[in-house]
Amino acid sequence: QVQLVESGGGLVQPGGSLRLSCAASGFTVSRNAMRWYRQAPGKERALVASIGSLGGTFYADSVKGRFTISRDNVKNTVYLQMNSLKPEDTAVYYCQTSTTSGAYWGQGTQVTVSS
Repeated sequence: QVQLVESGGGLVQPGGSLRLSCAASGFTVSRNAMRWYRQAPGKERALVASIGSLGGTFYADSVKGRFTISRDNVKNTVYLQMNSLKPEDTAVYYCQTSTTSGAYWGQGTQVTVSS
């Protein structure tokens, strides 16, 4: 059974950092593209970053140079390191993947950037 469990969200001041984790089970993260999305209040869910099975990465323009996606194949976990956070980064962040059995989402973790 595929499961994705996010953690690491919280309240941080502008300019601060957070690291989100997505612990996966039921499949191997190194064999699947893994994605981080976010959804701010009143806005549609948007892709933030992704990492492919071969390690290639993608970042939305709004987070380039500030966010880094990575994975730990031993822990079967994907991370999103977020630096230089801005108030506009405030959102619920979701981990997502697609396997042969369908698309899966985590429950989300809230990130709030505020002074």
